[in-house]
Amino acid sequence: MTDLLIRGADLVGGGRSDLGIRNGRFVDPADLAAEVEQVDADGLLALPGLVDLHTHLREPGREDAETVQSGTLAAARGGFTAVLAMANTTPVTDTAEAAQHVAALGTRDGNAQVVPVGAVSKGLDGVELAELGLMARSGARVRVFSDDGHCVSDARLMRRALEYVRAFDGVIAQHAQDPQLAAVSACCHEGEISGKLGLPGWPAAAEASVVARDVQIAELTRSRLHVCHVSCAETVDVIRWAKQRNVNITAEVAPHHLLLTTTEVLSYDPTYKVNPPLRPNEHVEAVREALADGTIDAVATDHAPHARHDKEHAFAEAAFGMLGLETALAVVVEAMINSGLLDWPRLAKRMSIMPAHIARLADQGRPVAVGEPANLVLVDPGARRVVDRNDSASLSRNNPWHGRELPDPVVATIWAGRVTYQKGH
Repeated sequence: MTDLLIRGADLVGGGRSDLGIRNGRFVDPADLAAEVEQVDADGLLALPGLVDLHTHLREPGREDAETVQSGTLAAARGGFTAVLAMANTTPVTDTAEAAQHVAALGTRDGNAQVVPVGAVSKGLDGVELAELGLMARSGARVRVFSDDGHCVSDARLMRRALEYVRAFDGVIAQHAQDPQLAAVSACCHEGEISGKLGLPGWPAAAEASVVARDVQIAELTRSRLHVCHVSCAETVDVIRWAKQRNVNITAEVAPHHLLLTTTEVLSYDPTYKVNPPLRPNEHVEAVREALADGTIDAVATDHAPHARHDKEHAFAEAAFGMLGLETALAVVVEAMINSGLLDWPRLAKRMSIMPAHIARLADQGRPVAVGEPANLVLVDPGARRVVDRNDSASLSRNNPWHGRELPDPVVATIWAGRVTYQKGH
């Protein structure tokens, strides 16, 4: 592996430093040879590599929308050095063999660490537990389990899952959507706009009520619960209450819920169809504040690529989901740094340190310091650009930021000592 010298980086938390890298770890730059590959980091911030708790890589099964290779290229362009690959593949990642296959694809094709997420239930059908223990003990070492895209709506199954994963420090990541309050067809926040457009409504209570139930079960089982893509103020209230009771709960928010609102749906553009749906501004403000104060622990992209023939339909019939990996840091900088709600050290905590901790990834979210794994993103805090959906490593084009000016922070990404992305190269 080639030695690397990063010159003049500004470290988050203070101080400018040269950074040496050898054999995938940070070393004292004085230990490197005189002639060594260099990266000029003058004026750039050095953050630990970002970790995404919630990525849909689509492989195996839907390689027309995304592959491990293309999705992790997009991840590298976004500053990510690890992604958790959700279980709703074809076949579903609900066995040890399926989890090991996803991990092997990551080893072969990955431009970031690929960590399989196991399904909670067989086939994501919410009836019978998947092979949680076997997946955990397999070479893939699965620690995060989710039926994302489907809610584990059966309380007894949720209790059994939480009890089961406690033995090996696993976590259940819940897609909170009560199917009786927000049916599969629900696709717009229930309110004035859903009524005006005649779209099936998705009330905030459908999310918050499931989280309230799961908090009680997590407290009963003394196990780890993680709430996926928090989108509404009521859910924030429940999570705050749970943390005051010392329930073992963490939560994530997707970048689009920090900056986009229900008004985007007035265009009837299916790019803005996402689950949970975009919410009115008061909910956006609530999740921003919760991310700032730590009630919400992490940002997770919910990167959901779709082939055009699945997305280009009337709004109600189109597939749910948006691209997110390449623009996540840009959106968080715009929504949280430029608004003064977060500083860079706390952004690093929300996008690297806490996600790595939740997923139990020992080599991610670590300090940028001698002896540590060399997972790093170099950031230009002031750069901006107009987003072009066609300038993307993803195979899909359902980018909700197309045509908008946003920050353009990522200059280079280094994973395990290897440069996986460098702007202009």
